[in-house]
Amino acid sequence: MTDTPRENPEFFDRIQSEVDDVAWDPASGKRTRPNGHDPWSESDEPLDLGEWDFGEDNEPIPPRGWLLGNLLCRQFLSAIFGDGAVGKTAVMIAMALSLATGRALIGEHVFLRCPVLLVCFEDGKNELRRRLTAAMLRYSVSKADIQGYLFITAISRADAKLASAKGGGMMAGKLGAALERSIIRRGAAAVFLDPFAKIHSVGENDNSAIDFVVEILSGIAIKHDCALCAPHHTRKGPADPGNADIGRGAGSLKDGFRLCYTLSPMSQAEGETFGLSAEDRLSLIRLDSGKVNLLRRSANARWFRFIGVPIGNATELYPKGDEIQTVEHWTAPDLFKGLSGAALNAILDEIDQGLPGGALYSDHGKAAPDRAAWQVITKHVDRTETQARQMIKDWAKTGLLYRDAFRDEEQRKDRYGLRVNATKRPGSHAAP
Repeated sequence: MTDTPRENPEFFDRIQSEVDDVAWDPASGKRTRPNGHDPWSESDEPLDLGEWDFGEDNEPIPPRGWLLGNLLCRQFLSAIFGDGAVGKTAVMIAMALSLATGRALIGEHVFLRCPVLLVCFEDGKNELRRRLTAAMLRYSVSKADIQGYLFITAISRADAKLASAKGGGMMAGKLGAALERSIIRRGAAAVFLDPFAKIHSVGENDNSAIDFVVEILSGIAIKHDCALCAPHHTRKGPADPGNADIGRGAGSLKDGFRLCYTLSPMSQAEGETFGLSAEDRLSLIRLDSGKVNLLRRSANARWFRFIGVPIGNATELYPKGDEIQTVEHWTAPDLFKGLSGAALNAILDEIDQGLPGGALYSDHGKAAPDRAAWQVITKHVDRTETQARQMIKDWAKTGLLYRDAFRDEEQRKDRYGLRVNATKRPGSHAAP
């Protein structure tokens, strides 16, 4: 990990001149260059594709510019879909602080410490300061730690939009040029816009309109080599971790964002699996990859826990001050912890042996009681039904358990049950 140089006069002067050349005509409300050309409209000039012979392309291919784990990448757009008050802003703030400090505050690798621009359209200036202060206190981050690396603003102007609907069409707004000026002025490599719904005033369900907004954001990310992240609300309905289609409004938003994640509360079943009380469960949320075009999708959730942090802002009128909610990384309990290799192998032996008559145990959720594989676990070790079911799922996911056919003589047909892959059996260790 290396620091990004914050001073490069020649680079910033060149880019600033490009941005200054783009003006916003008050009369038309359009983004124009001195020659009157609207950069977001079709050009009268002939289009040349600029194709090249890849067989002659021998230049080194640069790696993707990942910044924070696989959550943020230069020149790409990231989205976090979640219900209102689920914790999107709290997670976003923790991500921003991770980059600004160069520290893996939430368990995500920081590839590059870099300047961050955080633009809030929902909370006012003081509420944003409270939330940042709470996170900084939780992670022992001082003002000196982030000076020159974390730049914030709270926007309340109604005309601060990337695009708006006008006369049956779409028109670029003032926000695009303002973002570009701030990105250049601060050398920002990561930009957070919270929330997506507030950065435009086009029809949320209009695919063409949302695609127009996404194109503006994508253009900014590519032009300035930065990562852009925008939390977004989900449609009404139950939580569906890892489903990027739950994002509210037009599907073109999900299609245009390369990295989409969902943020959901821990379910009752998950709380039971981990042996948590109802109170503890309600303080936990999970972040899942929903659509990640740049890498293989992961089935593993990232967990966060809400905590309240007194921020020390007591006054005579409010002697207790505020306790502000922030998040910290949480590791789910290991269901195999404390179980010896001998105990695990005894369970696997019984599952592999099957039932009298040649039937095999099943991992199906509605398997008959005598064939349910989870019962073998509870017979041998102290685990609840919910925990035992999850252990069977974990073994099946790793390939330790696999499905094999057997002949059911009673029903006179072939059925499927579980076998053990001997090459993946646990040894003397307590892990599966």
